[in-house]
Amino acid sequence: MAKKKSHILLRIAPELSNDLNLWAKDELRSLNGQIEYILRQAVRKRKGKRPQGEDDLPPADVPTGRRSQTA
Repeated sequence: MAKKKSHILLRIAPELSNDLNLWAKDELRSLNGQIEYILRQAVRKRKGKRPQGEDDLPPADVPTGRRSQTA
């Protein structure tokens, strides 16, 4: 059985929420999946690891289909 993810409460400005939702839709992700993807990239960058393609990342609530290359 897969490990359960941690639950956190995140309070953000409505404008940021709207922007993140649009970004998530562009990349065919849920809002939660998009936030997790962005945070994972930031943590990798902070740790100094080589950037990896999004195909190297574990799926984060992503339906099958095309992902745009917008970042």
